[in-house]
Amino acid sequence: MVELTIVCALIMILTAMVIPISRYAGKRQKELELRYDLRLMRNAIDKYKQYSDAGLIPIDLGTDGYPKTLDVLVEGVDQIGQIHKKLKFLRRVPVDPMTGKAEWGLRSLQDEATATSWGGQDVYDVYSMSRDRAIDKSVYRDW
Repeated sequence: MVELTIVCALIMILTAMVIPISRYAGKRQKELELRYDLRLMRNAIDKYKQYSDAGLIPIDLGTDGYPKTLDVLVEGVDQIGQIHKKLKFLRRVPVDPMTGKAEWGLRSLQDEATATSWGGQDVYDVYSMSRDRAIDKSVYRDW
């Protein structure tokens, strides 16, 4: 009976150790996905700006060469001088792993760096809409 009690106590101690580790592992995985998605969209925005600065794609008025919306990066834009050639920068708008939605906070070039509302002129920056905190205590919205 004593041996059985000791074994049960050891199993409970091991289980208590595994639960926090598994919780942080899931959160860490979501954070990696968020970093990847943000980097993917920012690279697409930068590539769009690079092509517009080089004169390879038309620039919409008031956008300073940045895309008007994230959907423009998915739908693509006609390349100047090429018939029926669309340049696409994203396959799809990724889903925010923290909110579970394909909704992102947007900032235009004219907005303040810490603005939480989008001016609507262009898409200069993206951020997560989640108000939760990361493992390192930073807010996902600030990434």
